[in-house]
Amino acid sequence: MKLVFAGTPEFSVPALDALVASGHEIAAVYTQPDRPAGRGQKLTASPVAQRAVALGIPVLKPARLRGNDEALDELRGLRPDCMVVVAYGLILPQAVLDIPPRGCLNIHASLLPRWRGAAPIQRAVLAGDTRTGVTIMRMDAGLDTGPMLLMDSIPLLPSTTAGEVHDALSAMGARLIVQALDGLQCGHLSERAQPEAGVTYASKLSKDEARLDWNLSAEELVRRIHGYNPMPGAWCEWNGERIKLLRAIAEPGPANPAAPGTVVAADADGLHVQAGSGAVRLLELQRPGARPAAAMSAYGNRPPQGHPMR
Repeated sequence: MKLVFAGTPEFSVPALDALVASGHEIAAVYTQPDRPAGRGQKLTASPVAQRAVALGIPVLKPARLRGNDEALDELRGLRPDCMVVVAYGLILPQAVLDIPPRGCLNIHASLLPRWRGAAPIQRAVLAGDTRTGVTIMRMDAGLDTGPMLLMDSIPLLPSTTAGEVHDALSAMGARLIVQALDGLQCGHLSERAQPEAGVTYASKLSKDEARLDWNLSAEELVRRIHGYNPMPGAWCEWNGERIKLLRAIAEPGPANPAAPGTVVAADADGLHVQAGSGAVRLLELQRPGARPAAAMSAYGNRPPQGHPMR
């Protein structure tokens, strides 16, 4: 089929590559406008834009689609059979949804109707879900409310980080969208409405929410450490530094617990920090200006003592 692809971050790139490899014609790629990035805040094209240029596909970067007659006319002129959308970042108005005769298909990184919205991967980890996955849905005017076409899932372990889920679901979405388009062409693809029960919303992440509160249980703290890895990064202040916490394990606390945030032990297995209940064994962290490192080696195997984490 003749397709238009809409996506922006690295998560979307494998799907674009898979569609090209499957033989579909990509008439154009839509992506977010260039944004400042890096220390110099230089205007930088999105990962999808960079990949599209390398593949020789025309790239369009409208700042908005709603009420943008010029952009709508340009899209109509491409005459796509179908539009594939994955983490594009712009809301598609009904006028856009009506253009492709076979509709607009979205790769959504959750098991709908759970975790509609902006940050489904992180919210699944933060909530302690035991499974997550990808849903291919036909888009409608609602927020991730359209009928479902295909779905697949992966297990979530207590040790799984949001970054690891991101990579797994990116590859899964690329595989499923090719399968969905094949089914659409052959007429073998059935749709089913999302159930009304079980709807949850994945709100955007903020740096402020990623600051750890050591009064929480060890299990909740570990979910936050893994759910915010790599972005925005769970953090706390310790010994005058703001450190990012990247990997951890929940474990029983000492018989006579210290105040939450107290480093109760430091050994070859990591830094053991008292939580509101239980303890958190920090495995990997990142100090300011340094690279991620094993918790003990980050301090030359001599972490400071007597300072609680806050």
